[in-house]
Amino acid sequence: MDSNLLKVFIAVADKKSISLGAKELNYTQSNATLRIKQLEKNLGYELFHRTNKGVILSLEGEKLYPYAIDIVKKVEEATLRMKNINYQELLRIGSTQSNTTIRLSKFIDRLDEDFKDMKLEFVVDSSLNLIEQLLDYKLDIAFVNGKPKHKDLEILNIFKENIVLVEPKDKEAQKTIFAYKNGCLNRIFLEEYLSKKEKNIYKKVNLENYELILSCVKAGYGVALFSKEIIEKFGYIEKLKITQMDFNLDTYLICRKDYIPMIEKYLRKIKI
Repeated sequence: MDSNLLKVFIAVADKKSISLGAKELNYTQSNATLRIKQLEKNLGYELFHRTNKGVILSLEGEKLYPYAIDIVKKVEEATLRMKNINYQELLRIGSTQSNTTIRLSKFIDRLDEDFKDMKLEFVVDSSLNLIEQLLDYKLDIAFVNGKPKHKDLEILNIFKENIVLVEPKDKEAQKTIFAYKNGCLNRIFLEEYLSKKEKNIYKKVNLENYELILSCVKAGYGVALFSKEIIEKFGYIEKLKITQMDFNLDTYLICRKDYIPMIEKYLRKIKI
């Protein structure tokens, strides 16, 4: 079965539209339509019902969809493995924003120095989203906060984090928790901590800029949870009330157990 035809089928199914599925893959609509018809001819079934609003999967299409996902993933995995058969040609790296802020540039510099021919790709997201992408074979490695518990994940390295609660220094903070984005473990841990400590309900606000979060906390608009190294980097150590927290939010460098990078030994030993 042609995996390229299945990619078109998946894109159209996900978008519920041939034109949008084609756009997703940088195909023309006529090209995508032709490939869908070719796949339907090969299988002997109509895979979509055409409607005024787009397309929806037929019963046969619904049955094919999970198999198509699995086949495409396996083909992509095999392709990457063959490309990296002699050396790690490509490394797809996921990182939380906190890790990106304090150590990812050092990591890139080390890789550039030690593996000059290796290409790097990056994704910055929350720990939960990075784990999901890693499990879907969309990433090779990921820096996440907190020890992952999924049975399919392998821990390659651990980087200790000094986690602290930050509050305004000379005023009472408003009942707001600041975090980088949804799925941020810092916010999840802080919510649980504050809910046990007091009965007040905290408002949650996402700000995708650490310096802005620190500035808001300093002004008394709320509280946040940070690695102390980030506070030091932005020069807020003397401007905030800082409380040491006993949370297991160290940074873990992880990969899939069945898809360990060829530079595994290097990654296990690296200190950054």
